[in-house]
Amino acid sequence: MRTRLAGLAAVALTTALTVSLAPTATAGTPTLGAGQRGLAAPPKVVAQTTSAATTLNGLYGARSVWKTDVSQAPLAANSGALVANLAGQVDRYYGAAAFNVNKFGTSIYTVDAGQRRIDVKWDNCQRKTYTPRGLLGAGGQFTQVPIPDDAVPAAGTDGQLTIYSPSSDQLWEFWKAKRVDGQWQACWGGRIDRVSTSHGHFSEHWGASASGLAVAGGSILVSDAQAGVIDHALSLQLVNAGIYSNWSWPAQRSDGQDRSADAIPEGTRFRLDPSVDVDALKITPLAKMVAKAAQKYGFIITDKGGAVAITAESPSAVQAATGVNPWTSVMAGKKSYEIFKGFPWDKMQALPKDYGKPTS
Repeated sequence: MRTRLAGLAAVALTTALTVSLAPTATAGTPTLGAGQRGLAAPPKVVAQTTSAATTLNGLYGARSVWKTDVSQAPLAANSGALVANLAGQVDRYYGAAAFNVNKFGTSIYTVDAGQRRIDVKWDNCQRKTYTPRGLLGAGGQFTQVPIPDDAVPAAGTDGQLTIYSPSSDQLWEFWKAKRVDGQWQACWGGRIDRVSTSHGHFSEHWGASASGLAVAGGSILVSDAQAGVIDHALSLQLVNAGIYSNWSWPAQRSDGQDRSADAIPEGTRFRLDPSVDVDALKITPLAKMVAKAAQKYGFIITDKGGAVAITAESPSAVQAATGVNPWTSVMAGKKSYEIFKGFPWDKMQALPKDYGKPTS
């Protein structure tokens, strides 16, 4: 039996680098700082033996919302107002989008068919007065999960963990996952069966994000950054999302509170105006990768946070296995709050509500 890290299974870095943790933004934890100057050189590509883009193919199948090309999609009638809302939130909260890289992402593990399966204990941290139907027991979301004993959830209070099993075509994500006295437990989460033919979201109220969309699906993977191209849509967190009773497919639910006329429902898709010359922008190379992906695949609003934030695959799993943070060389000395300084949020375009929703 062999377990692979989805971001890097076995990492061979040419130079051991000192890890410099930078502020990030999560629900209730905003962190952004002062300005920056653009990077002069592209991120360094380091050797690896496993590609996250390959090991997460289950999330990036033909039906996946993460692989939908929206470059020719129509715009919402109120696109201008929604973009003004989005850009305004970026300006009000720290002046740039946060990059949730060292904390508040998700650790991704790809496991093979021989990985031992265990039942995850429900940690009722939300103090529910009942046990949710379908959570535990035969066929339950927390039942028979192939979590490696030495798995390391993402740093930060969300403690998110993604487990992908290509052999069974299943994916699990957990919120506030931890191992206590040899027993894995989590406050919430869920499972996607037949993930390779799924839309990339959980059903009903399951999953680790507030919208029900897969956290890993919209994360910038380590292998994305190292390859220099992001070939899928990206998650975007807002500070103020539309009221929880109003969401847009592919979201399955929402935790928003904004009741204003131009509120942005969770699940809303934005793209960067395809006419923008990304190469001419004075932004970091990583931000340019994101901008190009945003022109083709766009952003999907998946959750709330302390700042408008873009999420990356957590380095926790790779760092635990190798002693090296794989993002350090990719970020080329920049702090996380510097990466998206100057990103053209005012050039975004909003797609119609429920864009791409299946008719049957």
